[in-house]
Amino acid sequence: MSGSHPRLHQSAAPAPNALSADKDAEMPATEKDLAEDAPWKKIQQNTFTRWCNEHLKCVNKRIGNLQTDLSDGLRLIGLLEVLSQKKMFRKYNQRPTFRQMQLENVSVALEFLDKENIKLVSIGGKINELCFLGRATLERLKLMLLV
Repeated sequence: MSGSHPRLHQSAAPAPNALSADKDAEMPATEKDLAEDAPWKKIQQNTFTRWCNEHLKCVNKRIGNLQTDLSDGLRLIGLLEVLSQKKMFRKYNQRPTFRQMQLENVSVALEFLDKENIKLVSIGGKINELCFLGRATLERLKLMLLV
């Protein structure tokens, strides 16, 4: 009986994770930090989602996906009302079925912030930029709500 294990003598192919580790090693540090799947971004997104959900409990609303759940404006309005302890200054669509209604709701939320003298940090001059609520916009929203 031999003292060594037969598998130790086999040449092993690199594991799939080893290939991605090599790719990450080749990528400059700044690119890794800015990559879509950068670990800090996922952590920040999860933390912000939990923070929002903690405040939205008061109005029986919940965010599961930041990219999609803020797009109709209802959860954003709910969050702003809870945080400010005030109601929106004008009516909004309770059941926004069309894109135009959703955009109008986001506009109502942005007008509310403006009237409350809350400055939008790192947001372009066009309000319509916010209405699409892409990833870059959500990063801006985080900055806006944290200020």
